[in-house]
Amino acid sequence: MKKLLFVLALFIFTTSFVTAQREFSMTEGDTTYVMKRYVFMHLMAGPERSQDSIEVAKIQEAHLAHLNKLSEDGKLAVAGPFEKGGEYRGLLIFDVETIEEALQLESEDPAIKAKRLEMQAFYWWGAKGTKLP
Repeated sequence: MKKLLFVLALFIFTTSFVTAQREFSMTEGDTTYVMKRYVFMHLMAGPERSQDSIEVAKIQEAHLAHLNKLSEDGKLAVAGPFEKGGEYRGLLIFDVETIEEALQLESEDPAIKAKRLEMQAFYWWGAKGTKLP
């Protein structure tokens, strides 16, 4: 019983320590990984999707400009649409401190403002420096 309580206490301490910071190191064999917390965001189809093709093109152009600006500012690490994602239209991975900050940044997106897209955000841990091939 004491061993179980010790393991539980260690887990609670470790979990609260890790969530209080955005990075931690983890060693596996002879490799050390630095894990970093990001904000993963789903972009989903919003309730207002009846705009005509000209308006959709304008919203999309402004949406892409917004994402490019976030990337240039170092706030957005990854962005892209889903192929055949249905209601799930795309994903964004923000390099920011909090979910609230990511939601605030993305709330300025013209596609969000036009209610063409909606957003849902989660914390996500990834190995720092990981690159897509």
